[in-house]
Amino acid sequence: MQDEENKKPHRQGPKIIKTKDKTEKREDRNKVEQETENKTDKENESNFLPDYNISSATLEQAMKAGKQEGDKSSSDDSAEEVSDKIRIGITIGDINGIGVEVILKTLSDNRMLDYCTPIIYGSSRVLSYHRKVLKIDEFTYNIAGSIERIKPHVCNVINCWNEETPINIGRANPEVGTYAFKALDMAVKDMQEGHLEAIVTAPVNKYILSTVNNKFIGHTEFLAQKFNVTESLMFLVSDELRVGLVTNHLPVKDIARNINASIIWKKLQIMHDALIKDFGIQRPKIAILGLNPHAGDGGLIGTEEEKDIMPVINNAKQHNMLVFGPFAADGFFGSQLYRQFDGILAMYHDQGLIPFKALSFGHGVNFTAGLPIVRTSPDHGTAYDIAGKNIASEESFRKAMFLALDIVRNRRTHAEMYASPLRGADLKRMAGIDLSKDEVIQED
Repeated sequence: MQDEENKKPHRQGPKIIKTKDKTEKREDRNKVEQETENKTDKENESNFLPDYNISSATLEQAMKAGKQEGDKSSSDDSAEEVSDKIRIGITIGDINGIGVEVILKTLSDNRMLDYCTPIIYGSSRVLSYHRKVLKIDEFTYNIAGSIERIKPHVCNVINCWNEETPINIGRANPEVGTYAFKALDMAVKDMQEGHLEAIVTAPVNKYILSTVNNKFIGHTEFLAQKFNVTESLMFLVSDELRVGLVTNHLPVKDIARNINASIIWKKLQIMHDALIKDFGIQRPKIAILGLNPHAGDGGLIGTEEEKDIMPVINNAKQHNMLVFGPFAADGFFGSQLYRQFDGILAMYHDQGLIPFKALSFGHGVNFTAGLPIVRTSPDHGTAYDIAGKNIASEESFRKAMFLALDIVRNRRTHAEMYASPLRGADLKRMAGIDLSKDEVIQED
């Protein structure tokens, strides 16, 4: 799969598809109670969606996959049931990439509804069109007018825009950047107001979003700014390894001058806290990679290891943290030494992401650590080259949802442990933590 997430788009391409909804299908269905209430307020849509060489469909046919809630607000019982489940906001991302496909495939498995209440921020029309193109039949959803009107036991959709939507599947189109940004912005606002427990973001084209918001360089930086966090950590997570980055989206020529002991220490603290609170690892063991080839060879190939990295490692040990390094990245991953650590702190983007994706591509997750909220995303980009072909794997997106759920629960458990010392002691004993002594780091 080619990741063309940030590729500057070509403005010429096939004819843009315009979808415009004049149809409303109003139903209020409660699957748990096995009651169905149908309301008739439907008009026939005569305009056909243009052919995209995959399939063609009328908007009426495409919309049959979904259902829109009626004029009556949800009952008190339904509202209470929603509040008891973890609510995950899902941003639709670039509507011309594979984001919509992996969302549909993940949520088509109704077992996901046993774990959470998913809320898609985007467009029901776009979802319905993609569903028809991809021939995904087993997907139903509730169109909620706002976050207050979501329903349990079904996927919810909040329409973030109502205007005509250009769909150009498989092509980067600058016109759709505003829609991806509207979905992200609305989800963040609902999160800020306490309506969501987590956000899972579908892939976007960073270049296209930067044309809408010139300060946008990535979800990680955008969310840190929105939640008033000076430092966050891009943390790539899989079953095999966890890799965090000291620097994120920087040109290679700017990396060295943006690395110093202060920033390394801040990123290390974020990783250490995340491993404890978000992953439930009480005594995490962390490896730090060197910046230069062979970790500087004692100063022969650079001094950053001696000047910036070693002081941080020594300081961490003074704080009773299990931190080791600096390791030469090639030998560290080549010898599989990474298997001995709970977390790995890399100095720059490709140093961490190349080995991570080589070992975990397709089932890894991008987690933004250090935020007061939970945000995850799949480890791939928009993948325009396979969009609309029904061959994209949803595994990474599914894992992003499950990781978000795990982190929400782990944070609750951690808060409970420290809110009540007696209860915390019980939980630690259940976890097998020896409370009789404080471990001291000793190296051979």
